[in-house]
Amino acid sequence: MCAGLSRRELALTLCEHWGWIAATGGPQLRACEKLLDKLEREEMVVLPAKRSQPQRKPRSTTLDVATSETAPGPPLELSLRALGRVWLERVADGEKAAQWKGLVQQYHPLGFKRSFGCSLRYFVASERGHLGCVLLASGARALRCRDDWIGWSAQQRLSNLPYVINNSRFLLFPWVRVPHLASHVLGRLARQIQDDWHSRWNYRPVLMETFVDPEHYDGTCYRAAGWQLLGKSSGAGLKLRGHRYRTTQKLVFVRPLARDFRSQLLSIPPGPSE
Repeated sequence: MCAGLSRRELALTLCEHWGWIAATGGPQLRACEKLLDKLEREEMVVLPAKRSQPQRKPRSTTLDVATSETAPGPPLELSLRALGRVWLERVADGEKAAQWKGLVQQYHPLGFKRSFGCSLRYFVASERGHLGCVLLASGARALRCRDDWIGWSAQQRLSNLPYVINNSRFLLFPWVRVPHLASHVLGRLARQIQDDWHSRWNYRPVLMETFVDPEHYDGTCYRAAGWQLLGKSSGAGLKLRGHRYRTTQKLVFVRPLARDFRSQLLSIPPGPSE
């Protein structure tokens, strides 16, 4: 039935017939291609030969840049009230994105790494200029304390994981010293992220998570912004074929974005966004 189709065309066809659709509304193409590769290795299917691809220089997942755009600003020490209006400015591709990446690389303890899958980047903005950077990306694939707290099955987690997003970078520049600014920004983020995510990715997440290194921070700003401490990560790190590494245990905080977040995460699939 599928003679003459390429591997990509075959995966698209299967996604269409199986209804294998991501939360964004597009086909689960990468997952389907991985499944086909696995079935081929186990000699359950015979696939068309892979088409040769031109050699590409690997894209670095890190960034090493220091320019006038990332130079420290003048000290800013005042009250939150005196600072005035603060907002989250979405960052798209272009010069602003390069500046955002450079600032995160230079001033965030973890530096900059490219995020995979759905993500949103923000500048923390004010009338006095940019104050920091925020990144939202895909949630952790498996996290025991979070998964136990939600109470979902493995199938529910696989189906609904896109509805959990991770605040993977939160940076206020070191020259910005405004008491309570961090929790104020986190509160604003919780109020607008669903609409922003829907505008960019066509669905609304229902839960945010983040990791805090207890050797350096205790998560005070997250607690003040209404985030809940669930426990600690295992420190096992991500397992990839041929690679295994450990990391330090992190505090795991979550912030529901919808009152019925748990019922949505326990459904298969979750109800449509309004």
